[in-house]
Amino acid sequence: MIGWLLLAAALAVVFAVPAAANLAQDRMLFLPHLAAAPPGGMRPPRPVEEIAFAMPDGPRVRGWLAPARRGGPASLIVYYGGNAEDVTGQAFEPWPEDWTLALVNYRGYGASEGHPSERALYADAELVLDALARRPDVDPTRIVLVGRSLGTGVAAHVTGRRPVRGVLLISPYDSMVALAKHHYPYLPVRWLLRHRFDAIARAPEMRTPLLAIAGERDGVIPPEFSRRLFEAWGGPKRWVVIPGADHNDLGQGRPFWTPIRAFLDGVSARS
Repeated sequence: MIGWLLLAAALAVVFAVPAAANLAQDRMLFLPHLAAAPPGGMRPPRPVEEIAFAMPDGPRVRGWLAPARRGGPASLIVYYGGNAEDVTGQAFEPWPEDWTLALVNYRGYGASEGHPSERALYADAELVLDALARRPDVDPTRIVLVGRSLGTGVAAHVTGRRPVRGVLLISPYDSMVALAKHHYPYLPVRWLLRHRFDAIARAPEMRTPLLAIAGERDGVIPPEFSRRLFEAWGGPKRWVVIPGADHNDLGQGRPFWTPIRAFLDGVSARS
């Protein structure tokens, strides 16, 4: 009798842990960062305008657009952020001011409405990009997508479905399944994970120029996961590792921004 009770208890644990992980995965993957006033009343170094887009299923996603300093249709950077990032914070970073910068938060992030999911992030990103490309102050032939961490999957998806001039991936990964298996080897993540963000699946078909930047000591997305996606990418590509950098301090200093500026100059100059 005791043996059967122990077996039942063991089975309960075996099935309960994956079930709990399945229920909690949204909260583990998506950590919405709500909009907050900049510290000390700081203002971005360049003017920004608020933008919003109504999604077919109801929610509105919102963010900022920082127009290029020069007049006329400008090259456009569209930024997809990490899983705990209010992307409007990128308006305080030194992105080139001769590019227009679009910073639209995922559903549930910043001032955006709704709840995030892989499918929703993909659909929203396509709709937002299409709307931005129709703006008279944007050159639709000179668009670069930037995906940081979680945003890798979004940028890779949109690249496969829309013509863009280049892709910059910061702390990229091959797939969320592979990354989750690394962090949770005791869970059957291949069967549990709903939001798979399989960036590597279409990478061999990509012909868009890629710049991939990884941190040498990144413990969240170890460089080998970034390298797998880079190696699979079918188009022109450049690999940059920031010495000594971890996941959250990767963007500090010239070793990070110098190759970005060179990449943007290069793709902008392509005919």
